[in-house]
Amino acid sequence: MSKPIRVMVVDDHPIVREGLRLMLASSDDLQLVGAAANGETALQLIAEVQPDVVLLDMRMPGMDGLKVLAQIRANWRQIAVVILTTYNEDELILRGLQMGASGYLLKESSLETLFQAIRAAARGGVIIQPEALARVLAHTTETPVRGVSSASPSNSVELTRREQEVLAGVVRGERSKEIAKRLGITERTVRAYLTTIYTKLNVDSRASAVAAALERGLLPEL
Repeated sequence: MSKPIRVMVVDDHPIVREGLRLMLASSDDLQLVGAAANGETALQLIAEVQPDVVLLDMRMPGMDGLKVLAQIRANWRQIAVVILTTYNEDELILRGLQMGASGYLLKESSLETLFQAIRAAARGGVIIQPEALARVLAHTTETPVRGVSSASPSNSVELTRREQEVLAGVVRGERSKEIAKRLGITERTVRAYLTTIYTKLNVDSRASAVAAALERGLLPEL
């Protein structure tokens, strides 16, 4: 039997932490290894337990989720971070993706959605729930995002149709082999397309590529 995916929860609400603890306890392949109520405690605990996936709230007193995410990406790039969010945090979601989060998960999500998101994050996938994606897309067209560090203006970057199809698969949470099968190409070709996409968007991960494409309006209809 493979080792369980080691999960840590960071949220300042006790009810959320307890709810996630109970949900994770019902899974055979997911293991809760820590929970923290604030950013400072979270970073100390992450250093000790080295989880595979961190479920991270964005709005916390003191050190907020974005600052915690920045520290995780700087010190433990192997740890996947899934943003815990509510329906009114579109800008924080996009900024989190730009900073390297694996995706986001609504706190109201079902048990199965939670499990699928954690498993996808652990294998390097991107988690973007369809019901919230449209809102983030709308937000990027209506409101400039603070803290954007992209080097190229939107009108200087173009993706080919095939590159858009590959990126759309990433948004759906598909692995390279699943994208390859759907498009009738090899996994090696998918990886080559991803490399080209990263170069064009000046990013280094699937999540940041999705964020950059969202910001520039380069994603096709999903």
